[in-house]
Amino acid sequence: MTDTHRIEGIAAPLDIANLDTDQIMPKQFLRGIDKAGLDKGVLWDLRFDGEGRPRADFVLNRPEYAGTRVLVAGPNFGCGSSREHAVWGLQQYGIRAVIAPSFAEIFYSNAMNNGLLAVTLSETDIIELMKETTEGAAPMRVEINVDVMIVRSPRMTRSFALSDRHRRMFLEGVDMIGATLAHKADIDAFAQRHWGQQPWVRDVARRTKQRLERS
Repeated sequence: MTDTHRIEGIAAPLDIANLDTDQIMPKQFLRGIDKAGLDKGVLWDLRFDGEGRPRADFVLNRPEYAGTRVLVAGPNFGCGSSREHAVWGLQQYGIRAVIAPSFAEIFYSNAMNNGLLAVTLSETDIIELMKETTEGAAPMRVEINVDVMIVRSPRMTRSFALSDRHRRMFLEGVDMIGATLAHKADIDAFAQRHWGQQPWVRDVARRTKQRLERS
């Protein structure tokens, strides 16, 4: 299988309910005009103390969790503001999927449309998965298979659901623009019909600009 079908790696427990986007990506890291460097701000107040020193007891600061690919999180993950930077930052940090009992709606859409997989399992399953992440001698590894929509850990195998659109986007490795371009022929055909029926609306801005420049 290609990498778009399967996510596999270390899963870190983040047992915090209502973890909002202000915590995932604090406001002081939103000053840039592009996406660069957002990994530095991910979960800043959890990762660092008031002096900017790493908190040794925070899971992602522990050496054995270096290279974490999956977060096992609490309910209502990603609530708060709609900042897309939270998703971009998690991805830059190396996170490819978040497994939780529920997600804030806007965060879920931002994540899925940008290629960060958001997997919803029942609260009971999440509790069991959390226990599994903490009971082993080494960090737990999980596999998420998007093709068959299965989450597999050493002790658990569970199915999850995705919309057809989101599943296709992951399997094909495309974002919203790529998914839209798959329908380019239909879009072009619609545009031609529309302009044929209402030719006065075609290139209105360009023609208006040209007319103003001539006047």
